[in-house]
Amino acid sequence: MKKIAIYLFLICFSFACESVVEGLNDDPNNPSDAPAELIFTGVQIANATTHEGLTARLAAMWSSQIKGVDRQWGDFQAYNVGGSNFSNMWDNVYYGTLRNSRLVLDKVEPQGLRVFAGMTKVTQAHCIGNATALWGDVPFSQAALIEEFETPLFDPQSDIYAELQALLDEAIADLESGIGIPGSGTDIFYDASPSLWIEAAYTLKARFYMDTKQYDLAAQAAENGISTFANSMYMPHGTTNDVDINMYWDFLGPSRGGDIAAEDDQGAAYLVELLNPESTGYRGHAKTDESARFNYYYVLAENARNTPGKTEPNTFSTALGDTVNGFFAQDASFPLITYQENLLTLAETAVRNGSFDEGLAHLNEYRAFLNSGGYIDPTYQESFTFSYMPFTAADFASGGIENPDGLSDSDALLKEIVEERYVTFYGQTIAWNDERRTRGSVTEIPISPNIGNELPWRFIYSQDEINGNPNVPKPVPGAFVNMSIYE
Repeated sequence: MKKIAIYLFLICFSFACESVVEGLNDDPNNPSDAPAELIFTGVQIANATTHEGLTARLAAMWSSQIKGVDRQWGDFQAYNVGGSNFSNMWDNVYYGTLRNSRLVLDKVEPQGLRVFAGMTKVTQAHCIGNATALWGDVPFSQAALIEEFETPLFDPQSDIYAELQALLDEAIADLESGIGIPGSGTDIFYDASPSLWIEAAYTLKARFYMDTKQYDLAAQAAENGISTFANSMYMPHGTTNDVDINMYWDFLGPSRGGDIAAEDDQGAAYLVELLNPESTGYRGHAKTDESARFNYYYVLAENARNTPGKTEPNTFSTALGDTVNGFFAQDASFPLITYQENLLTLAETAVRNGSFDEGLAHLNEYRAFLNSGGYIDPTYQESFTFSYMPFTAADFASGGIENPDGLSDSDALLKEIVEERYVTFYGQTIAWNDERRTRGSVTEIPISPNIGNELPWRFIYSQDEINGNPNVPKPVPGAFVNMSIYE
């Protein structure tokens, strides 16, 4: 990796509280003298933390993919969270990403560097789209414009989604111009390839239309989205501690080993039950063998190293002498915007828009991808069995292997696609988005509350924002207050 990127990794990953605000610029209140290329690389890293850090772990926990078992994370498991828990991540959204991305645009747009501007706008949309999905109404139109709006308004969530679609349209037009491509080393994802950024932008458009249940528009966007696995956007990681390691690996082991597992005294996380071939809730059958994916995701209790005696997320790493590389290996890249998401969006929207056959075809295309190894690390493809044979329409008829409950054919197919999305989006915030989006429907992910009889709907606003911005919604919504897009 270029020296500039290494320098930024040193800045951005040497932290215990996951805040990348301090040190990004010599004067954090006036970074305008830094080159746009340097600022942009820092923006990418700051944005990645908002998808891979605390927000991802908490979303995975509240969607029953992992479990908090000790210290602070035992409280989080029981939904005991407060605004102070989110202050660092809020800073990463609004200063590390949005504020600095606005500075990049201030530099590149007057120069007519449209591709550079388009990349920056996609990054903005990626960040704020995640924020509104997790927090609801958030600052956007006035946010990070400190000189004009010291205490920005909170935009309605529905307005934000519309603004993000318009922003992505602008970004696509900029990228399609082909004018103003930044130098090599600026972009840690695609090395400033306009075509790859365009595909990512369309997949993001599809994601946001899925959030708002505009399935016809989601399908149209996904048709132009990420077209191959190689074109996926992953956060790259390495093997140097406190520099470029996978954030999950660092948290699950060296930083907070023992806090998070995949089972507790009440049993295993729902995703463990789905994937473990020994579980009564196993989703496999004659056409589906999940052995490799289960072991890629999790380590059974007898082999656990971070939470002894409990099944746990897999942090095994060949770089550290293990024979296999788990999903959260030390140097494992982390999924941000992927081919997997795009193809499963095509499958789900096809069924929702009335075409069983098209939805089945897309699902089988995805299963063929998995059957070739898909995104499972090669060490697990070699060590465990896996099989994803194509489905037929008969499999979704009442009494078929994918419809034991007598649902309609379309509902049975849709349920399988939604479940596959939940399985595929392991450790990512978008899994919780899907769980909330389908909650209460026939195709829901049937998780149970960790405690009590309610499931949470949202994160809590940053305590710093509550204390310092009089425009924070009143009363401040708690975790169990629904969002407008899910009502």
